[in-house]
Amino acid sequence: MSDLQQRIEAAIATPKNLGEMSDADSVGTVGSPECGDMLRMWVKFREDEQGRQVIDRATFQTFGCQTAIAVASVATELVAGKTVEEALAMSGEELSAPLGALPPMKIHCAQLVEGALRSALASEKPAPEPAPSTAPSQAPSLVDSFRPAGAGERKVQVVLKSPKVS
Repeated sequence: MSDLQQRIEAAIATPKNLGEMSDADSVGTVGSPECGDMLRMWVKFREDEQGRQVIDRATFQTFGCQTAIAVASVATELVAGKTVEEALAMSGEELSAPLGALPPMKIHCAQLVEGALRSALASEKPAPEPAPSTAPSQAPSLVDSFRPAGAGERKVQVVLKSPKVS
């Protein structure tokens, strides 16, 4: 087993910062439902000792391969404590560096993570607080965010066939 594969397996065995962040200041989503690779990243900011706004914590959710999970896991650790400018300056290669050099067919995983981070950091302003509601609301899922506005649910009929008897 290669060193890269061992690092990827270690990262996905105990992924860091996996899951939604309910009190996030910003959220970014990238991907394509056609190919199946999608990633959402949540970011929470804080003010550091010098009065700069820095990333306190980042979390992620993904529909992607093991490499995408591993890159997102290490990237969320790397951006903690960085300013928005410092994090935006990081390339996909830098975000995946703790895993080692990715093979050409897996570079898109690092680009997916970079894109989600850039999307989440597109504005330094924290996300506005949601308006109070009397009805319980549920945040849209990662898949919901890729549905076109006004798209209704598609109905699918499943027909089970009897097994052939020989």
